[in-house]
Amino acid sequence: MTTRHETSAPASSNASSNANTAGMNSAMTPLSSDSPATSVRGGKLEALFTREWGRRGWFAVCLLPLALVYGVLTGLRRLLYALGVLRQVSLPVPVIVVGNIFIGGTGKTPFTIWLVESLRERGFRPGVISRGYGRASDELAEVKAGSTASEVGDEPLLIATRSGAPVMVGRKRVWAARRLLALHPEIDVLVADDGLQHYALGRRIEIQLSDARGIGNGWLLPAGPLREPASRSADFYVLNGVETNDAQHYTMHLQGAQIERLADRSERMPLTALHEGRRVAAAAGIGHPQRFFDMLAARGVPLVATLPLPDHHDFAGNPFAGIDAEVILITEKDAVKCARNATLCGDPRIWVVPVRASIAGPLADNIVEKLRGYPTA
Repeated sequence: MTTRHETSAPASSNASSNANTAGMNSAMTPLSSDSPATSVRGGKLEALFTREWGRRGWFAVCLLPLALVYGVLTGLRRLLYALGVLRQVSLPVPVIVVGNIFIGGTGKTPFTIWLVESLRERGFRPGVISRGYGRASDELAEVKAGSTASEVGDEPLLIATRSGAPVMVGRKRVWAARRLLALHPEIDVLVADDGLQHYALGRRIEIQLSDARGIGNGWLLPAGPLREPASRSADFYVLNGVETNDAQHYTMHLQGAQIERLADRSERMPLTALHEGRRVAAAAGIGHPQRFFDMLAARGVPLVATLPLPDHHDFAGNPFAGIDAEVILITEKDAVKCARNATLCGDPRIWVVPVRASIAGPLADNIVEKLRGYPTA
């Protein structure tokens, strides 16, 4: 394994973050989905845990015994890999693992797209492996032009569409990597999306993402939001939307300047065209919907309503039917599923907000230096 800097993600400044969010959302109306009852209950349960994981209240304290058991089991698993009792598989090409210790969305998908594009610009031929959450099968599957989110997962489908890189999905990352390399022998570096805890896969570089939520209450699942202890080290740290002066941490901003109509992605207009006086709503079925709403508010978009949906929401129905708005903004991740729903595609109010990751500092060059065996600055 590679030697890593013993630096962890910064703790969350939840109080100030929540205050800012409250200010930006004062004019918004949160909506409820008209999804099936199971989906609604799942969304409410997810919201409960999200709220409680930001503090050390009675709910989290009651779950501490389970968190202790979880910590012992995951710690034992890491120890067995470190001792060689469980075997870590090395592949013929270097592997860059992108992941997080905070459960849920921290911006891994846009970062992975940025990383693939950055590696290609520097002469590499990258491929991507991913779990493919939300799909109907656990079998290996390559993302192809006609693939659907139910077959390969929404995030791998978006990564393949945006980056053009070969992408393979599978529950066992090693198997997925071997299959992808067999089909695409030109690949000279692999990016493992959300593979930080998949220790069976050998890796050259680990990149850990976090956001303004930091480490939440600092406790392990299920008492807190952490998959691994906050002390868990990595080679590089990326903070989504959080400024930093730490040389080993890099700030990522997600930037979106234009919107595209779902029914015809070639029809575009600037976000600034959504001026005051137009009824604009936003919906997001991602790991942290509020970040999407906050980004739009920061861009001056006058949101009259927001609709947070569970991560990987399938959009089999029409959650927008009861929304009174002239424009409904959705994420690219949701768009790959909405595009398969004829009713949603026929709704002229629905527009997609593509975002691009922008990374401050020489992260891409430092990653390449480490790939080639040179120390980073």
